[in-house]
Amino acid sequence: MSADKLHIEMFFDADSSTFSYVVVDTGSACAAIIDPVLNYDAAAGEVTTKDADKMLAYIAANKLSVQWILETHAHADHLSAAHYLHSKTGAPVAIGEGIKKVQQTFKLVFNIGDDELLAKGDYFDKLFADNERFNIGSLTAQVLNTPGHTNDSVSYLIEGHLFVGDSLFMPDAGTARCDFPGGDAHILFRSIQRIYQLPDNTQVYMCHDYQPGGRELKYQTSVLEQKTQNIHVKADTPEQEFVQKREARDKTLAVPRLIYPAVQVNIRGGQLPKAEQNGVSYIKIPLKQQG
Repeated sequence: MSADKLHIEMFFDADSSTFSYVVVDTGSACAAIIDPVLNYDAAAGEVTTKDADKMLAYIAANKLSVQWILETHAHADHLSAAHYLHSKTGAPVAIGEGIKKVQQTFKLVFNIGDDELLAKGDYFDKLFADNERFNIGSLTAQVLNTPGHTNDSVSYLIEGHLFVGDSLFMPDAGTARCDFPGGDAHILFRSIQRIYQLPDNTQVYMCHDYQPGGRELKYQTSVLEQKTQNIHVKADTPEQEFVQKREARDKTLAVPRLIYPAVQVNIRGGQLPKAEQNGVSYIKIPLKQQG
């Protein structure tokens, strides 16, 4: 581990191209987990904890005390291991208070009854308000609402290190899509302007990297690099130009491979849908019928 006050350990799930992190206060050995992945084989209907167990092994090897399990939003491209990690560490699962809107939207999509989901932030231990501060040991963290990709998107600013979820990708990949329910390119543009107001040397950590052009995997950049190099929105990009570019690109994108399994689990804080009378949990897939 680094001798610095803060250490960041990255974990990568190749199947969903997702980065997860363990953020450590090296002085106290307190830690936070950010955006953990629950492995899911859609063809087999099998859920495993391979990636989450790697995080637990790291935590055990370094004798860390997990204080938080943090979600940047209810992801549409991978299932969250937040609940599993909560069961192993006891750490509270936290997300932005916008999750209530996302739960309300998808409760209707999946026809989920009140006995399973009230859509009031249930399943989460903590709903963060904009600008709310919290601690990881002696580290100070701040929650920044950064919606646009989704209603509940937040970024976590921890001692000059910003975890942006899907709002920004590496500069050569641009920004997140805005065509999910509750998404809005205008709102995302304004959220990115908020990020761009942070000091230029703020380190920015990705949730995904799809390696455009086949380049090597990258997960870290800076506010300055985003402001000067992001292919969708630089510091001087007009809002309407970004919105037109973003909306045109969104029309060409396929539905994420795991959106229905992922959202059903993630609006429940990583818990699987309630088991039916035979003891088995099921994922619902809404069918679109033509004619």
